Amino acid sequence: MAHMTSSLLTVGFDLDMTLIDSRPGIRACYLALSERTGTYIDADLAVTRLGPPLEEELVNWFPADQVEAVGNLYREMYPAYAVAATPALSGAREAMAAVRGYGGRAIVVTAKHEPNAKLHLEHLGMEPDAVIGDLWAEQKAQALREHGARVYVGDHVGDVRGARTAGALSVAVATGPCDERELRAAGADVVLADLTEFPDWLSGYRESPRA
Repeated sequence: MAHMTSSLLTVGFDLDMTLIDSRPGIRACYLALSERTGTYIDADLAVTRLGPPLEEELVNWFPADQVEAVGNLYREMYPAYAVAATPALSGAREAMAAVRGYGGRAIVVTAKHEPNAKLHLEHLGMEPDAVIGDLWAEQKAQALREHGARVYVGDHVGDVRGARTAGALSVAVATGPCDERELRAAGADVVLADLTEFPDWLSGYRESPRA
């Protein structure tokens, strides 16, 4: 398959804080989880550090031997609390449309539980060519390579590492927990303020010899 997709422009996008502002929904779900379990969670703090897998956050609030079970509970509760409360970020739809405008494929590669990632995209009427979930940082390279993605767009230094591991161009957006300085220090090839700048960047990228 790889040789068939190599000439086709495939761009991967992260989900949380890249395509969607998941803070309100995740905050609501954490508050509900706190109430359900009787365990305090600082939801406002938790949503300032989105990106890594859920378990990396839960270990701050629950004993290690409970994290797996609580994580499963959170994922079950998630659709009811988080999906409707979560908007698309500015430029998200246009960024995916820009890729399609060149006859390319837009895929989503995220650390989020895959069924919940798909629910967000369906709710917002966004239809990527593929959604691959449950992959974080360097693990994302598996999916990026498999789909022949030459560019990966994300908001976290973990996304930069995933792109670099895959040999893809790392395009970072400063809409998440990592600022431009952190993203550049991690090795991002390009840093945009947000996805509204992506179509113009993509146009220039397509016209450059390396594209």
